[in-house]
Amino acid sequence: MRSERLSSQLGLWLGLAFGMCFVTGYLSHLIQHPPAWFWWPSRPVWLYRVTQGLHVATGMAAVPLLGAKLWSVYPKLFTWPPVRGVVHGLERASVAVLVGSALFQVVTGLLNIARWYTVMPFFFTVAHYWTAWLTIGALLVHIAVQLPVVRRALTRPAGPQPAVEGLSRRGLLAAVGASAGAITLATAGQTVAPLKAVSVLAPRRPDVGPQRLPVNTSARAARVAELATDPGYRLTLTGPAGTRLLSLAELSALPQHTVSLPITCVEGWSAQAQWTGVRVVDLLHLAGATDPDCSVHLRSLQQGSAYGESTLAPPHAHDPLTLIALRLHGQPLALDHGYPARLIAPNRPGALQTKWVAVMTVRQP
Repeated sequence: MRSERLSSQLGLWLGLAFGMCFVTGYLSHLIQHPPAWFWWPSRPVWLYRVTQGLHVATGMAAVPLLGAKLWSVYPKLFTWPPVRGVVHGLERASVAVLVGSALFQVVTGLLNIARWYTVMPFFFTVAHYWTAWLTIGALLVHIAVQLPVVRRALTRPAGPQPAVEGLSRRGLLAAVGASAGAITLATAGQTVAPLKAVSVLAPRRPDVGPQRLPVNTSARAARVAELATDPGYRLTLTGPAGTRLLSLAELSALPQHTVSLPITCVEGWSAQAQWTGVRVVDLLHLAGATDPDCSVHLRSLQQGSAYGESTLAPPHAHDPLTLIALRLHGQPLALDHGYPARLIAPNRPGALQTKWVAVMTVRQP
């Protein structure tokens, strides 16, 4: 059971899962914290929904893979003496880093999906991001060291398995694969609506919440309820033409457009919805901005939050699907969904779809 072949097969699956998680997670990080060289399109509107869904689904599927992999090799982790030389010591150290960081990534990822932040005495996204680099680095070192062993184990004919009582190697691999598939089905319904009936482990349902849409942060939790419902609310619009203060009535009097866009959260859930409001490109014209390379900075009524502001890059700022939304599913926005006005743009994380928008500033290149 604990053969080189079994360990190599599990390691190959786990390496693919961690590779997918790393690539999609790094992409999400770049979208949320874009460096100067990075460009992210506004179309297709579902692209981030797919990449982040893959990130979370693959991370969940990695749970049984990681458990089985550790089970297959754990006797070797406690061999004596623990270090038999410098090279062996470096290899053992890389394995310790790999095991520790992999467990950290999986556990904190699960806690993030469940939004159980009280047990994490650190900011999740920062810790998760930097530990991902540690994990992938240790994984590459481990692959380099073990590649001859893996190649030998996977290319050598397996031969007939001896008759043994209990679970066979093939049976174990089948059980691990079935477990990964079951976990995927049990959580994918928070994004894939037809699977919601079997998604018993999904912490979110795509149609459960105010106005049939989930909520991560309520107006009460964001401490904006009083400001958002103040009759004196004004959206401050600043651009080359100066500064204008737009009331909710004035925003409602501007040409209204309805779009169907998903809202996609980094925790892995997403939901399609009908949004109605003012196109950001129309507000750009109202602000006197004509440069196609200008961007837009938005600030929320919410104070003290890492997601209280965001920047619309030119592809999103000028996309006709990008709205300052005033209505959801034909009804005025619920307070928890960003009333009186919120951003909704195609192909962006939900964390950047700023709610309770207070200030919109045009930035020229």
